[in-house]
Amino acid sequence: MRERLDERQRRAFAAAEAKVIGRGGVSHVAAATGVARNTIMAGMQELEGSSNEFMSGTALAPAGSTRRSGGGRKAATHKDPSLVPDLLALVDPTSRGDPESPLRWTCKSLRVLADELKAGGHVISHVVVGRLLKDQGYSLQANAKVIEGNQSPDRNAQFEHINATVKAALLAGQPVISVDTKKKELVGLYKNGGREWHPEGEPESVQVHDFVDPELGRANPYGVYDIGADEGWVSVGTDHDTSAFAVQTIRRWWFSMGRPRHPKATELTITADGGGSNGYRVRLWKLELGRLAKETGLRIRVCHFPLGTSKWNKIEHRLFSFITMNWRGRPLISHEVIVQLIANTKTRSGLKVRSEIDANSYPKGLVISDADFATIKLELDPFHGEWNYSIRPD
Repeated sequence: MRERLDERQRRAFAAAEAKVIGRGGVSHVAAATGVARNTIMAGMQELEGSSNEFMSGTALAPAGSTRRSGGGRKAATHKDPSLVPDLLALVDPTSRGDPESPLRWTCKSLRVLADELKAGGHVISHVVVGRLLKDQGYSLQANAKVIEGNQSPDRNAQFEHINATVKAALLAGQPVISVDTKKKELVGLYKNGGREWHPEGEPESVQVHDFVDPELGRANPYGVYDIGADEGWVSVGTDHDTSAFAVQTIRRWWFSMGRPRHPKATELTITADGGGSNGYRVRLWKLELGRLAKETGLRIRVCHFPLGTSKWNKIEHRLFSFITMNWRGRPLISHEVIVQLIANTKTRSGLKVRSEIDANSYPKGLVISDADFATIKLELDPFHGEWNYSIRPD
């Protein structure tokens, strides 16, 4: 209807729609039509005046006025043709000048942009700067994590290899687990992201500063996710996140949950990240897996995700994400509380999680000699043996 109505009719139409909506109507109509809030409110006053005159039986006076075509205040860009080019020069990443310039880091502020334009001889406010940026297709944007860095040319081929290996193991009735370390957490009365229901105006009070408590330290949750059973195990470590701690978590999972569920298993398939305590370059990881293979009698097959692709590991979005949602907004005041929150994590698909504290000591910096490494019954796959290998028991 915009082009079929004159200025006064548009004002009256927007005001009538706002009155029909009721509370918040002015804001909704302004957002939907582009008509200014002041204009809509003026139209509402005109409608109320006409209504009062009608109810009193007096003759209706013409409400408001209608400007002729082209009337009204001229746009800032009409008065100052160089305004938009100078504004775009400030926000364009290729023309911000010296990387050390403060403007490079503060130009997202509308007031700073307005000050820079004023210094260049323009007459403008920060409100008009925001309007001009929107007209040019700009909006406030956050950083987006989409650049994964340098990738191996066999990245997709490795994904396909992992997929085929996991499918074959599941079809054969053999257990397949996804393992990883969850983000280390501060233990104590610290802010935890997210919100939970509380009486209004009574949020839980936490520390202002996130300094590590020397007595409580940090929690190192290492998880094991059974892909076929939709079950998880998380050990909450109090010491260092080492390969010995990682394999000890797998050991705990196997004897507590894995073996009872898979009593006839002869092989265990593990999908893991390429770095960290379960990295493919870490000798201690392979040595500890060799010891686990001897204890369990299982042939352990390992497939690593290429570096920079850990988000594709199943444990990230089938276990860790739900743990994070379960404890959102709750201070992790002790290791015991962390264990309870993890163990209470459930999903509609039937996810079950068990958790325990691992208070053992896991020193860092252990050096594995060539002689010790040679004791591992290691078999490298023909395709990227550094990523895909098996460890046999004796």
